[in-house]
Amino acid sequence: MPDPRYAIAAVLVAAAVTWALRALPFAALAPLRESGTVQYLGTRVPAGVMVILVVYCLHDLPVTEARAAAPLAALAVTVALHLWRRNALLSILGGTAVHGTLASTVFAH
Repeated sequence: MPDPRYAIAAVLVAAAVTWALRALPFAALAPLRESGTVQYLGTRVPAGVMVILVVYCLHDLPVTEARAAAPLAALAVTVALHLWRRNALLSILGGTAVHGTLASTVFAH
């Protein structure tokens, strides 16, 4: 019969490693918060990531076909909502709702 101390030790080691891996990013980032480079990246990266995502999502979209209207309308609504309210959650939810509604009703095949 296996020794129960082995199982207890394994659980304790796994718990310690899990805790350390979750705490490490916070400990490593604390000194970086004052860095000018990190602050610059914090203001510029979100917009860059959004541009990359938009280009990736729309790069194969045939704009001459009717099925392109749903994602383009959703993009327009997302941009308009964001410019109006400056609320990312509202913009994402609004654009997603428009795309889902149009894709499942008006432009459903």
